[in-house]
Amino acid sequence: MNLSIPDLTMVRARNPEAVAEAAARRARRPLIGAGGRLMIVAADHPARGALGIGDRRLAMANRADLLERLCVALSRPGVDGVLATADILEDLLLLGALENKVVMGSMNRGGLAGAAFEMDDRFTGHRAEDIARLGFDAGKLLLRVDYDDPGSLTTMESAARAVDAMAERRLPVFVEPFVSRRGGDGRVRNDLSAEAVTRSITIASGLGGTSAYTWLKLPVTDDVDAMPEVLGASTLPVVLLGGEVGDQEAAYARWGKALRLPTVMGMVVGRSLLYPAEGSVETAVDTAVGLL
Repeated sequence: MNLSIPDLTMVRARNPEAVAEAAARRARRPLIGAGGRLMIVAADHPARGALGIGDRRLAMANRADLLERLCVALSRPGVDGVLATADILEDLLLLGALENKVVMGSMNRGGLAGAAFEMDDRFTGHRAEDIARLGFDAGKLLLRVDYDDPGSLTTMESAARAVDAMAERRLPVFVEPFVSRRGGDGRVRNDLSAEAVTRSITIASGLGGTSAYTWLKLPVTDDVDAMPEVLGASTLPVVLLGGEVGDQEAAYARWGKALRLPTVMGMVVGRSLLYPAEGSVETAVDTAVGLL
């Protein structure tokens, strides 16, 4: 019997084995469905302490509200699955919201937003063995490379070993690469120029001893018209990420243009769909699905 959100804490306290039991009986599906496209909703931001939406600094901190939004998004036609950390995925498992969905575990969350060690993004989330043990379908890792920060090398090496561990288990791993820089105010910013994104693709594509199970999770470049040449840097399958969105309509237009490119297989979008600037979660998700 599926639980409700208020039941979760008591079940976790009295029957922690319920998580593994729910994972064992979960109905699974292929990564790529009949339509050949992927629409994944992302909710791995809280584990990095990244809770803000616009001027609401703690918007994602209310777990019940976040779970309600995720359940709505996952119920919409055309939504294939979810990307999140263990705590959120296990809540969704217990709620019965992951049946016949693609489940992606978020692997490195150690580079906390705003921290001095943000670029040393260690693997503090799902391990390859956790994803395999729970019968999840894929993993995702973040690789931000700052040429001026030695912590990036630690992240890059551990990312390569994670790619190896996932490939050993024949599990897809989605690598989200950026060339990043820390500004004078201390904030880390990702460079979305065509050259920087191209460079990040070539770095990410070469991680590990095999790229057979590697996908790329990429931003749309500042100049969307540069995307065909940028994506020519690799033959790996690509999903687009949403990122922070100011103008929702403009974002839809940019995504729609990039989705027409041959190596782009779908989207992984989080805050802009779960917390849309205007309208409901249903409308935002349905509009994004329509772009596919």
